[in-house]
Amino acid sequence: MRVILSSNPYRDRGLRAALEARRILDRAGIENVMCLPFTQKKGERLEIPKGQALSRLEEELPRADMLISFGGDGTILHAARDAALHNVPILGVNMGSVGFMAELEREELPLLAGLVKGTYTLEERMMLQVTVWRGERMISRNLALNDGVFSKGSMARVAEVEVWAGPVLVQRITGDGVIVATPTGSTAYSMSAGGPIVEPTSHSLIVTPVCAHQLSARALVMDADRTVTVQLPKGNRKSLYLSVDGGKAIRLTAHERVEICRAEHTTKLVRLTGRSFYQIIQQKLGGY
Repeated sequence: MRVILSSNPYRDRGLRAALEARRILDRAGIENVMCLPFTQKKGERLEIPKGQALSRLEEELPRADMLISFGGDGTILHAARDAALHNVPILGVNMGSVGFMAELEREELPLLAGLVKGTYTLEERMMLQVTVWRGERMISRNLALNDGVFSKGSMARVAEVEVWAGPVLVQRITGDGVIVATPTGSTAYSMSAGGPIVEPTSHSLIVTPVCAHQLSARALVMDADRTVTVQLPKGNRKSLYLSVDGGKAIRLTAHERVEICRAEHTTKLVRLTGRSFYQIIQQKLGGY
């Protein structure tokens, strides 16, 4: 087994948790390599131990059996895109505040020794393919584990958004925007906007209006094989902003449309503790 230790140095200062994990894996005889989850910018100062060898993530993923991500949910989301393309499962170690997708907390690192015995399972999560079109020309295409978020981009106005399911207009929303989420993303921004909590291993598309200024706007749970199109009404002179899994937002006009459907790729999360989804909800979200 070859494991990538991918640590966010802004969360894991001095890579202390990753280095502790390395010692555990070394004792268990598991081959491992250390990577950063992003490319270090020129001149950027990071708290990394002197002499610590770091490999390039894009070079290690094609020959890895597992990726252990140290950080918050954002770090896992960032890793999910590349890991899914190489069919590499992810084990998250929470170094943030909530860490809803992480399997282990910092103090649970000794459980990593169980990897050598194969005492873990893989949980498959559906992903979204988010494609921006201008007419028949594709502008961009992204994978999302959580969601695509459409926002107005300004406090001083409202957005007008059309949501189509195939050829049928199902909602015309006036408000702050709309979220199209996976079941995994149902416990993120979608939930905060009033959307339903959906078991993350199920297959569906969740469409959640954000602060809609109309009584008829309600969250929808659609079949996973639907293609959802989000666009501005024709002739609308305003703009929308699209962010995929919390990434950099891109500006959309009435000339663009965004098609969202189930992706061919999936994210595989490593489960070691046996905690159920509902136990995690109570622990992380303070259910009662």
